[in-house]
Amino acid sequence: MKIGFEIHEQLETDRKLFCDCPTDYRDAPPNTNVCPVCTGMPGSKPAPPNRRAIESAMEVALMLDCEVVVDEPIYIQRKHYDYPDLPSGYQRTSLPIATDGELNGVGIREVHIEEDPGKYDPTHGTVDYNRSGIPLVEVITEPELHSAEESRDFLRSLRRALEYTEKVRPEPGTLRADTNISLEGGGRVEIKNINSVKGAYRALKYEIMRQKKAMESGEGVIRETRAYMESQMITVPMRTKEVAEDYRYIPDPDIFPIVIERSQVEEIRQSIFEAPHLRERRLVKEYGIDSSIARIMVSERKLADLFESVVQRVDPEFASHWFKDALKKVLNYMNMRAADIEFTPQQMVKLLKMIEDKDITPEQGELVLREMVKSPADPEKLVKKLGLEGLVEDELQRAIDEVIENNPKAIKDVRKGKEEALNFLAGQAMKLTEGRADPRKIIKLLRKRVAENK
Repeated sequence: MKIGFEIHEQLETDRKLFCDCPTDYRDAPPNTNVCPVCTGMPGSKPAPPNRRAIESAMEVALMLDCEVVVDEPIYIQRKHYDYPDLPSGYQRTSLPIATDGELNGVGIREVHIEEDPGKYDPTHGTVDYNRSGIPLVEVITEPELHSAEESRDFLRSLRRALEYTEKVRPEPGTLRADTNISLEGGGRVEIKNINSVKGAYRALKYEIMRQKKAMESGEGVIRETRAYMESQMITVPMRTKEVAEDYRYIPDPDIFPIVIERSQVEEIRQSIFEAPHLRERRLVKEYGIDSSIARIMVSERKLADLFESVVQRVDPEFASHWFKDALKKVLNYMNMRAADIEFTPQQMVKLLKMIEDKDITPEQGELVLREMVKSPADPEKLVKKLGLEGLVEDELQRAIDEVIENNPKAIKDVRKGKEEALNFLAGQAMKLTEGRADPRKIIKLLRKRVAENK
């Protein structure tokens, strides 16, 4: 089994690739962010390619360990095909701006820039050209993946690498992928209309099963292009597979070729962020944390940045578990990303120090962290605001007395050795103390009291 991808992601720029129209197509009324160039009007002439888009694509290429094509003309080509979202009848795409990269052991064959088509709605027969002409980076892999699971992991790593550059649009749903898959003895099938990592995984699982059945029955697998129907999680035939000649590629006569100088490449190389897969290895080596935790740390660049700031003053092992178990849980619960965090690394350091020094319990620390994510403030002030100052001994003893008096059956179960009954009693005591008590101390006191009253 051989699987390869062509992945397209929108680049973060203010204007389109070959005209000055704005790129905020999601917020604008249909067909308002358009001009004669991006709607393919006869006689319209494209502007030179958006320099920021080219540099952003170069940064993506370097993040993927590619060799950028320097001191050679890179032509913008017209790729011809008829579809309602292409008003000019062709899509502009560059020759490779970089080649021969690698990510997680998978070869990156080429990186291109190209223009996005419009958005076609086949149900109503309408097209919105606001998206037409937005810059895309296209990443083409070698067919070196061998299962749906491998492909899913690779796409996750690629998406993370693209996000690390901060040169692609952050909104969800901008990644689009085509995948080619062939089983030994069968024709190569291209699957289009994939808009997510989950969609790619499901499309491949279905297609692998379909091709295996076709070959086992003697029907065989023909070379074709199929569409992934997300609502049904199946692929359906679109057309016989095209080859390059079908697109009638020609250099666009209206656009000068791009020439990238070596000095440009080196300037970008000096400024780019560390690739996430390389950062993951470094975190393990430098801070001695588990590789599975390091993988979570680098899942978002801002999360890894915060972690590396905090561990300058807090034990890395202790901090890593708080980031993995507590901070990620809070962010997921609040549907936030690390980039949305507004508290400072110093505030996180202070909170972790308070937990390490046993000024507050880990449970109280989680409550403070949750509040700190919502309303950034000094952790000590949040402890007071939340009423989490430690209990005086009398208050704790009264809570224990009340729990023992009100739960005679649970007390009997504890004496029979049922650990869940002890946890239940501890939970009741935590409710009475409004989470201010240390649960470990409560359990210790409960054990002692039950043993004394046998």
